[in-house]
Amino acid sequence: MAMNVSQRFILTLACANRPGIVAAVASHLSDAGLNILDAQQYDDTQTDRFFMRVVFNPVEGESDIEALKGGFAPLASRLGMTWTMSDQGRRQRVMLLVSKFDHCLADLLYRWRINELDFEPVGVIANHPVEAYSHVDLGDVPFHYLPVTQDTKLEQEGRVWEIIRDARADFVVLARYMQVLSDGLAAKLAGRCINIHHSFLPSFKGAKPYHQAHTRGVKLIGATAHYVTSDLDEGPIIAQDVESITHRDSADDLVRKGRDIERRVLARAVRYHLEDRILLNGRKTVVFAD
Repeated sequence: MAMNVSQRFILTLACANRPGIVAAVASHLSDAGLNILDAQQYDDTQTDRFFMRVVFNPVEGESDIEALKGGFAPLASRLGMTWTMSDQGRRQRVMLLVSKFDHCLADLLYRWRINELDFEPVGVIANHPVEAYSHVDLGDVPFHYLPVTQDTKLEQEGRVWEIIRDARADFVVLARYMQVLSDGLAAKLAGRCINIHHSFLPSFKGAKPYHQAHTRGVKLIGATAHYVTSDLDEGPIIAQDVESITHRDSADDLVRKGRDIERRVLARAVRYHLEDRILLNGRKTVVFAD
């Protein structure tokens, strides 16, 4: 019997650990005429929480995502699961926010154009005019210039939220957007807003981190992608990377190398989010990398 390879669904779940969770999930999917393509699991022995990600498809015919959710809900309720189920064929709608430095924006749009990242960019929000990004291929992606000052910050942020809401964005990427989100906006975007921080957290916070690192004579620099919370730069970490530094590197060299790290770390975090590979575990994340 030929299986339906055109449809793929992803189930993620977290619950208190107990015997039989994997067997219950596998039995349910099998009984529903579904085939498991990939499964990953993790048992956090410190919190006694169990995490799982399952990719599956119909054995034959086509399946409706809402029907699949309805069928799984009783099992999830019985085991006290926090869970999501998504259709891998649906492209998520992404809003990109950017300030002066545009290397992450350019990189994400490039990866989108070559189908390395499968999402639908529904807009770019910037606090600099479009002329500042003349060398970035924005194409037909809607561009919103929202300048901000200390006096207009609340009004500007209200407009940011309206654009995100009206565009029906599934999640938001701060692609070197150098404005701190208010507690209110951070709460509205909880679990669906990724930031790239230009240092290997929790070191060298604040302004000019690469210059701070150079002054201290560091031998490694890095970047950190994390979910945005009301605690500045304290959100659950998704991905990090580092690069070696020597005494011969100037502060400008660190900035140049830092741009490369930021691009690849942010792209990795966005892909993990798009593919439902990230599960929140308190202040941390469980990332089922490929």
